Amino acid sequence: MPVSLHQLLPRARILVVMPHPDDETLACGGTIARSGEHGGAVYVMVMSVGDLCHCRNGQQAVSGETRTAELEQAMDCLGVSGHTVVYRDTEKHMRLDAMPRRELIGQIERENELAIDQIRPDVVILPASSYNQDHEAVFRAGFAACRPHLSSDKHFVPVVLSADAPQLGWCTEPQQFGVYVDISGPYLKRKLQAYACHRSQLRPDPHHASLESVERLARLRGSQVAVEAAEAFVCHRFLL
Repeated sequence: MPVSLHQLLPRARILVVMPHPDDETLACGGTIARSGEHGGAVYVMVMSVGDLCHCRNGQQAVSGETRTAELEQAMDCLGVSGHTVVYRDTEKHMRLDAMPRRELIGQIERENELAIDQIRPDVVILPASSYNQDHEAVFRAGFAACRPHLSSDKHFVPVVLSADAPQLGWCTEPQQFGVYVDISGPYLKRKLQAYACHRSQLRPDPHHASLESVERLARLRGSQVAVEAAEAFVCHRFLL
């Protein structure tokens, strides 16, 4: 009988690596909530936080302190085992693509407190490669950090996934999702509650970053596998 990701969740150690606060909840908030409730341990590594002014008339800049406080609330809501922010300065924020890839790989692979070598995860979840330069940079660095090697040399991650995201509707190369996690009922509710914690990032419907659009995407992914709601992933490696 095939082993599903659902069967792995109760015993899995999961590392979620995302560029900025709210990306983790948009990508896999329901999966995080489901895994934790079933006994798994989920750790979230957010690469950067900083001050940022969005492109909207009359809006003041959102401070890095605000984004960090929102992340704390979202992580409490989802019940993660641990989380960290790697870079906390505005100079690096939204400029991860300008950093040496080796530096990003080092943080994900071994140098950070939640690095792969430190927490030895069973599953690593990365952002999808997309038009967003920071998502692209973190995906490439994370993919390199998960490269195949002898398990006797260092920790080998058996499952490597990249996650769905609302902005992937604008993408030159459509994602080929092959892994779905059922987040029906309470897990979808927790995902939406956690996303609501990122108040500075909420947009009015029908923007793709609205609560309504986030719920619609989860229900669309669910309909693709005949469940109420789901999160979708591209599978890069699944070693049993």
